[in-house]
Amino acid sequence: MTEKKKKISIIVFSGDYDKAFAAFTIASGAAALNYEVNLFFTFFGLDIIKKKRGRHFLGRGFRARFFNFLLGGRNNLPLSRLNFAGLSPLLLGNLAKKRRVAGVDELLDASIKLGVNFYACETAGVLLALQKDDFIPEVKKVIGIGSFLELQEGGTTLFI
Repeated sequence: MTEKKKKISIIVFSGDYDKAFAAFTIASGAAALNYEVNLFFTFFGLDIIKKKRGRHFLGRGFRARFFNFLLGGRNNLPLSRLNFAGLSPLLLGNLAKKRRVAGVDELLDASIKLGVNFYACETAGVLLALQKDDFIPEVKKVIGIGSFLELQEGGTTLFI
């Protein structure tokens, strides 16, 4: 009898640096332990997986383009607390390098190499006028909540 593979699914709702750090730490760690890992990025979490890492006018329509510009992309993820006008992520990144701890970009790369599954939320994508081509190529699909619920069935689900 073959043992069923353990599964963890993470809903990445936040676009905060520290929460992205936590999501990718859990995802890469679980994947390294041979878990099936599904990351479902929604709303502000979509900022983490955009192809364009900085401030860009993405989407269709003035409001969507302006809102996506304000979000800032992966290069501008704020801390959820003590952001100090955007300075804290830079300080935290430098501290991580000094202490030889992987940052968000390194953890994202490790997650990709370890076979973590990336999905973007269809509803949030429609709201922000984003399409699959706006995301990193590792995003397997843009899916709705029903499809995500099927993916996560039988496993542990976290909301970050």
